[in-house]
Amino acid sequence: MVDADLLFPVFGGVAVAALIFALIYPMFGADKSAEKRMASVTETRQVKVASRSAADAAANRRKQVSDKLKDLEDRQKQKEKITLRLRLQRAGLQMTPQAFWISSAISGVICAVAVVMSFESSLLIQVAAMVAGFVGMFGLPRWILGKMTKWRQQKFLAEMANSLDVVVRGVKSGLPLNECLQIVARESPEPICSEFREVVDQQRIGIPLGEALERLAQRMPLPEVRFLTIVIGIQAQAGGNLSEALGNLSEVLRSRIRMAMKVKALSAEATASAAVLASLPPGVMGMVYLSSPDYIMPLLTTKMGHFMIALGLFWMGCGVLVMQKMINFKY
Repeated sequence: MVDADLLFPVFGGVAVAALIFALIYPMFGADKSAEKRMASVTETRQVKVASRSAADAAANRRKQVSDKLKDLEDRQKQKEKITLRLRLQRAGLQMTPQAFWISSAISGVICAVAVVMSFESSLLIQVAAMVAGFVGMFGLPRWILGKMTKWRQQKFLAEMANSLDVVVRGVKSGLPLNECLQIVARESPEPICSEFREVVDQQRIGIPLGEALERLAQRMPLPEVRFLTIVIGIQAQAGGNLSEALGNLSEVLRSRIRMAMKVKALSAEATASAAVLASLPPGVMGMVYLSSPDYIMPLLTTKMGHFMIALGLFWMGCGVLVMQKMINFKY
């Protein structure tokens, strides 16, 4: 038998200990759990705020890029009419429109005189001379101007990546952007140096850099030049890592050049086949004329021969256009 006098102090001590534990536990355990909950809520809020700020910054950047692109497209639509002076600037020619028209007239006269002196005088030869004069005055000079413009733009793109690398290294080393552009204008080959020298000269007379680059985009209507204009314009307005953006643009340019060389290598066989097929009929006709002129003269003197020549030229033109479409890859 357990003594009742002994059990009473034991139960009393357990009750007092339980009461003390019940009073002290909320002061420590609840505070710790509350602190943990508050810390988790605070951390989650901070993460959300940071992610939201990063998303807002990215959205703001995209909005600025889209607004800049829209603004540039609107300006290009307003200036959609391309003048002859601008065409001459794009080709790198320092002549005036008046000098170009004089040269075109001289070219037309030379073509007409060459046709008249090559054949006996007749009504058909006079019509052919008029057509040759028209082509020599309005067609041939503009075709040559377009070829010069395309060649100059290709050369500009081939050297643009190296020039952007110069700007990137200069910006990373602490030089201002204007000084980097001056280095490019001094040390780069043509046509990079002349175009950027024009930008630097316009800055010296007080034209803002963004407007000077927009004029560069008009003289060089290339997507890469437009992107360069957009990147520098946004950096000037909102700031940002200019060296990283220009470095990415330089890498994109080199990737496009590698792709163009690969496409050219893969289409070389088709290009050679098209050139051989296009030159075969006039080549055979010329050799037959040199070896047996009497055999081919009815083709040049009779109406049926003229009709056959016109029909052959029409179908040859269709074949050349189809072959050019087949080997002209867009990338």
